[in-house]
Amino acid sequence: MKTALIEAHYLPSVAYFSALQTFDEVMLERHENFVKQSYRNRCYINTSNGTEMLIIPLTQKHGKVLITDIRIDYSQKWLNNHWRTIQSAYGNAPFFEYYEHDLHQLLFRKFETLYELNLHLLTLCLRWLKWTIPVKESLAYNKEVLSPMVDLRSAINPKKTHHLDHFYKPVPYQQVFGNMFVPGLSVLDLVFCQGPESGRILRASSPG
Repeated sequence: MKTALIEAHYLPSVAYFSALQTFDEVMLERHENFVKQSYRNRCYINTSNGTEMLIIPLTQKHGKVLITDIRIDYSQKWLNNHWRTIQSAYGNAPFFEYYEHDLHQLLFRKFETLYELNLHLLTLCLRWLKWTIPVKESLAYNKEVLSPMVDLRSAINPKKTHHLDHFYKPVPYQQVFGNMFVPGLSVLDLVFCQGPESGRILRASSPG
């Protein structure tokens, strides 16, 4: 059984799922330290003003902190802002109405920790894609992993976009805004725009 060891992202990118689709199971790294300026607490969506980054504010911002101890800062009004931005960006997308309730319900459960929110969002996105790939959680942190496990931790990173061609070959599809296809967005963009066709597009996006 081939296993992908990877960290949990906020509303993961299309590249994230393109990378995972070749594996038999996913092992989420729950014993890592939080990494700043990564996809762990941010994602990108396509809006009328171009690509926009959504960032979850956190209460801990200094030192080494375990990802499971990173708490979301709800004193800031980010949740309503994120939802309004998502509605504005995808309200006219063909499949938004089919998925918006699930997403709204999950986001507004107000999970205490970032890891918990991301874990539930991953499960939701896999359900949308109709993938039955099991998701497990690591039991300890190991710097190196042994085959058949493949270490994808921090492989999909805003600072390492040149590595994406190992996992993701963008396949254009009709988006809500713009005449030029925008790759590298959250899987929300794909699912809201393409619905049941999302799985086929992901399969075509695999370089292998």
